[in-house]
Amino acid sequence: MEMQKAVDVFGTWAEQGKDIGMEKGHSAAVSEMLDFAVKEREYLNEKFSFLDLGCGNGWVVRDIAKNSLCIDAHGIDGATQMIANARERGGSEEYILSNIDEYEPAQGYDLIHSMEVLYYLEDPASILKKIADSWLNTGGRLIAGIDLYYENIDSHSWEEKVGTRMLMFKETEWVNFFKQAGFSDVRSWRANQSKDWAGTLVLTGKK
Repeated sequence: MEMQKAVDVFGTWAEQGKDIGMEKGHSAAVSEMLDFAVKEREYLNEKFSFLDLGCGNGWVVRDIAKNSLCIDAHGIDGATQMIANARERGGSEEYILSNIDEYEPAQGYDLIHSMEVLYYLEDPASILKKIADSWLNTGGRLIAGIDLYYENIDSHSWEEKVGTRMLMFKETEWVNFFKQAGFSDVRSWRANQSKDWAGTLVLTGKK
């Protein structure tokens, strides 16, 4: 089977309205991740800028933009139709159409989030290094969730089912990518875990 580009797959999904299903399917894990990251900002009582890598239809960006400490909320996605959907539903948030592998942000961010993005990238370790080096402001945090990882047996068939390239690594390998990129306070856990679901692997670290 010929593999499609991930942005083409997700662009088609957006046209078919499947982005709403993605939002619903990921919301529990994302809520847990953002509760952790945003509570940290609230505890510090510091205003923050936010970037969502692979923002889809912008649902996370719109949610974070409501926080009184958030000074700006941006989303980036490589799928044209996802960005179109985000802009249709959005308010003052900014949505950027760009290939994440090639993107260079015009500013630094205090909080960067991604859900179900890292394993689609050409070289996740190099992007993590870029984020740690120049995308995050000092003291900023990256928090990322992935459902496709070695310990999640259910995910082993996804590449073939979806028809796009996906990189599979063990949890320890992802943690090492974060540490090698230069992040401090690196942590991992499983969000939204149940007896029928291994959970979303959450990875986070600070600059």
